[in-house]
Amino acid sequence: MYGIVNKAIEGLVTENYGEAVWQKVKLRSEVNVSNFVSNESYDDSITYKLAVAASEVLEVPLYQVLFLFGEYWILKTGLQHYGSLMQAGGNNLQEFLINLPNFHSRVMLMYPNISPPEFKIMAHEDRKIELHYYSTREGLKDFMHGLISGMAKMYNEIAKIELKKSRADGIDHDEFLIAW
Repeated sequence: MYGIVNKAIEGLVTENYGEAVWQKVKLRSEVNVSNFVSNESYDDSITYKLAVAASEVLEVPLYQVLFLFGEYWILKTGLQHYGSLMQAGGNNLQEFLINLPNFHSRVMLMYPNISPPEFKIMAHEDRKIELHYYSTREGLKDFMHGLISGMAKMYNEIAKIELKKSRADGIDHDEFLIAW
């Protein structure tokens, strides 16, 4: 993953818990990178180690850390670093979700070595969408749940996000039903 992802984990921890807690997370993770460079590629294991260490240091379940990180990614990192790209996604939550399959095509122009997930909208109606999330990276369904929650908050919507099926059910992706 690119350094901007790891910088966002750092931002989530430092903004909510302080610099001292972030230093504990880094120490616990055994990640020996002093400063992450946003557009530099890092091994995925670093990101996973930071998330697990944050869970341990904060004494919260990993799924909660990933969910909070997903929200943070949209509401802080996404809006701060990709504001125009985020705005181009749509004028409301439904438009943004429908346009989500094309989102990473534009991100790939900025980060050519990115391995983005794939999204498919299988059904949608007014204020309800079925989103299928495909990724080569396992264990990120809770992060995706947080991303969707962050998207809803970005549009001042209250969303009900339900995981309908997941890789644990023997399929190759995760399926979310989003209603607002």
